[in-house]
Amino acid sequence: MKEVPVKIEYNGTWLVVKIGIGEDRLVIPKPVNREVLYKNIINLEERKNLLLISTSDTPDVTLPILSVDKVLRVMKRLILSSCSAYRLAAYFLSPAIRGGVMVKDAQWEKGSIIVVKTGIWFDSAQKQVSIPLNDVADIQLTKRDVQGKQTDVIKIDHVDAGEVVTSFVLCPVSTLQTLFNFLTDATKSMDMRGDELDEYDQQVAMLVYSGMDSSAIINMLSINNKKLDLIYDKLINLNIAEVVEVRREVKLTTKGIRYISDATKQ
Repeated sequence: MKEVPVKIEYNGTWLVVKIGIGEDRLVIPKPVNREVLYKNIINLEERKNLLLISTSDTPDVTLPILSVDKVLRVMKRLILSSCSAYRLAAYFLSPAIRGGVMVKDAQWEKGSIIVVKTGIWFDSAQKQVSIPLNDVADIQLTKRDVQGKQTDVIKIDHVDAGEVVTSFVLCPVSTLQTLFNFLTDATKSMDMRGDELDEYDQQVAMLVYSGMDSSAIINMLSINNKKLDLIYDKLINLNIAEVVEVRREVKLTTKGIRYISDATKQ
């Protein structure tokens, strides 16, 4: 069993330990003193150089492991091949489009698609791609040119670093619909009824999506700050928007007015 250095959060403190990486488990020494079987892992999340692992015996407890990319790649491959998840052999192209622009030199990868509790993983010999379910914007059955032939594929739009990214999945036609149904069901929590926003609210949401800032929206729709703030509150409460910047409005105090008056006299 190979031992590698990692950092593990335990009782609110980050510890530097050497964990054992086996064919079917992780062995974590004291004071954690725990063995994690890959087959018992029900969720795997990735945040930069951090892995978050959840197991069936303690589903509400997350085990954070921090290490270098080389170590994490080995761990991810072993976990993804054996964890408790929906798994299907497939080809994937990810990312294929980023911010509306085709990704240069993007190639189809032969590997697997793995769906865990909170995310979709693509795994191949060359790369591993994680798409959190909460970042999935749309899933469609569509056609794409593959080796000069129009082929049925699954198109997944997701948000990464503030940009809309498109990935494609290719698998046998016999399982494509099953995979599409499973992915659609896995992301169902993101669906809305469709009547939560009126036409005015939708218009604001579309302008935000197009990249307009608050000042531009106010000028285009001829509304005031208060009206726009009410719409923003509605979007935020529905969890379809988030605050990225709070702009303050100020007025000068008497001291400020005095300062400006004196400065203009000079």
